[in-house]
Amino acid sequence: MTRRQFFTVTAISRALAAAPNAVVVPVHHIIDSMAKWAPGEVERFWRRLWPAASRQLGRCGVRFESSFGTGGVWRPPGREPVVSGLERHMLNLVITNRIPMEWDRGRTLNGVTACYRGFHLCMIAMDHAHGLEVPLVSVNTCTHELLHALMLDIFEDRPGGVAGQWREFRIDWYATRLWLGTSSAEVRESARQYVSRLKQG
Repeated sequence: MTRRQFFTVTAISRALAAAPNAVVVPVHHIIDSMAKWAPGEVERFWRRLWPAASRQLGRCGVRFESSFGTGGVWRPPGREPVVSGLERHMLNLVITNRIPMEWDRGRTLNGVTACYRGFHLCMIAMDHAHGLEVPLVSVNTCTHELLHALMLDIFEDRPGGVAGQWREFRIDWYATRLWLGTSSAEVRESARQYVSRLKQG
């Protein structure tokens, strides 16, 4: 991230967080220092995915208070990945090029959201991440993963089969409503519960 990008994102986040009655979600951004980046991938996140997600969730009164740190995703063969630089009591948003194989399992995931060793983690895989492509089907990857946390899915293991597919559709439905500018009190109230649990745990 360039100095200009840092100050721009910080200024926007503080301005949005100051809005009255907003639910403020602390987000810790980490760019994976171990990733093999294609040209322009990190810039695409800051230019397209993150601003769109911030705007969409801002429409229903969810604001982000951003901080920035260094870290990386170590991918030891045959073992769970080791993610460094995470902060407790914050939603850690890790930007990498691809989801580690032990989590992806050949599914070519755009992102993943989970409680990882006591840390709250959203990971975005920029090799496959995208903005809104098809409403209800292919929404902004960053919005989608943030909603998995805010709608409390992060506290549960992803179910298999039809239940898992329904959960994904439910998140894409919320993301599509936010994109259309439909204010969702349900998202805001769930985000309020999420922040309360985040601070406790």
